[in-house]
Amino acid sequence: MEDDLFMFSEEHLHQQLTTAPFTQGFYTVRFYTEDGKLARNKTDTISDFYLYPSGGTLRDSTFNIVFYDSQFDTYRGFKPPHLERNKKSKT
Repeated sequence: MEDDLFMFSEEHLHQQLTTAPFTQGFYTVRFYTEDGKLARNKTDTISDFYLYPSGGTLRDSTFNIVFYDSQFDTYRGFKPPHLERNKKSKT
């Protein structure tokens, strides 16, 4: 499989989170979509999605839940990458 970070997978979501902006309680990430839905393959459209770590939910542009995984849920032990980035920027 091609290593294109816009092709949806849990691994690519983890990789995008290392640099994704975190504002208002969510990360903004981008993935290929087909008919408005996440695509695991390359398409002509890339859309914004929002990961809320306080619940492990990935939401689309209208904030509908499109994905949940406990590995991205702070209540299940997920450590949001922006917290580590904030620590490094203060030192």
